[in-house]
Amino acid sequence: MNRRILALSIALSAMVAHLAMAQWPGPKAPAIPAADGYVVIPDVAVPPDGAHTYRAIFDAKSGPDKPDQLVPALNMAGSELNAFAVAAVPRAHVKFAVVFRGAAMDGLLNDTHYKGKFGVSNPNLPVLEQMKKAGVELFVCGQNVALEHMDPNSLSPAVTIASDALIVLMEYHDRGYALFSF
Repeated sequence: MNRRILALSIALSAMVAHLAMAQWPGPKAPAIPAADGYVVIPDVAVPPDGAHTYRAIFDAKSGPDKPDQLVPALNMAGSELNAFAVAAVPRAHVKFAVVFRGAAMDGLLNDTHYKGKFGVSNPNLPVLEQMKKAGVELFVCGQNVALEHMDPNSLSPAVTIASDALIVLMEYHDRGYALFSF
């Protein structure tokens, strides 16, 4: 009899957990559809504030695990753009920049060069264009471009070559931007 009670308890717990999960709405990604979406959670501490201006610079230094995935920093910046869009934070109150260096620079290759290197289309290109249209400033480290002997014409036109990624990071830090590294 104890086994039946235990089995029934486990089954009921699983049903309750499933019902609790089913109550959450699906994530929304209105700003950057390819990035992670945002789930509205009622009555939270520190909700997005439409009166606040959010400033962040994303240090994109890691590449994705697979070539058909977004550069992690692009996904995170896109995810936060989705959060602010869902929360109706005015676009003028969201000031983002992304600076690419190291392995993340492959995500900036135009489709011809990306396919040549990885055999698939570059999933980052549409996201870069969407971010540019949303006012996100996109930079690539000129030092890395030079040291890697990259042809600037092989890069997405959505990005601007900066003198040095660390100088960009310091400059934006001095302007009050929060730093996030991925």
